[in-house]
Amino acid sequence: MYQKYVKRILDCILSLVGLIMLSPIFLLLAIFIRVRLGSPVIFQQKRPGKDGKIFVLYKFRTMTNQKDEKGELLPDEERLTQFGKFLRSTSLDELPELVNILKGDMSIVGPRPQLIKDMVFMNEEQNKRHLVRQGLTGLAQINGRNAITWEDKLEYDLEYIKDITFWGDVKIFLNTFQKVLSKQDVVTEGMETAEDFGDYLLRTKQITKEEYDVKNKKAIELLKERSEENDRIKK
Repeated sequence: MYQKYVKRILDCILSLVGLIMLSPIFLLLAIFIRVRLGSPVIFQQKRPGKDGKIFVLYKFRTMTNQKDEKGELLPDEERLTQFGKFLRSTSLDELPELVNILKGDMSIVGPRPQLIKDMVFMNEEQNKRHLVRQGLTGLAQINGRNAITWEDKLEYDLEYIKDITFWGDVKIFLNTFQKVLSKQDVVTEGMETAEDFGDYLLRTKQITKEEYDVKNKKAIELLKERSEENDRIKK
């Protein structure tokens, strides 16, 4: 009953209250980001949500638009400034996702929305994490976040969807504050930004370069296919 009815009601109430109470912080952050990182202030990216449906995720931008002499964007680690690192370490960049929650794209608690590319690299069992709305925080986030392996993160996601309860969500929600305040497990050791699942599998030699390229191509095709499907539904 909680998962089917109550959880969505709580999501709407909490996200709306959060947006109202945090509106002054939203305004201040928007000003600082515009001055220090440029525009647009809000970073938008398509992510797979419940049942693999594509939605647009909102976050505060944490990188500049610096490009090389060829006009191509510099690597992430070169565009991520100290201010951007601060936003990520405090999770302030995640605040606009409250809008996603209010819209019904996400939930307060659930598996974190990964890249469409990541979904393609997941096996059938791992993709079951998309049977529920993706969350602002989740079981994996309070148990290591980006400091644990991809296999462990996905295992925590599957563990969560097997038994979604009110008190379980409350525990995850409260523990998230402790993690945020301590700034723990924000990035993988030795890396400035989180590693994509496919890159992780390639780096750990669990797939070949040929398999990696094939799945990357499939990810592009899937994004186009799901986006066109979403556009048809909206019409």
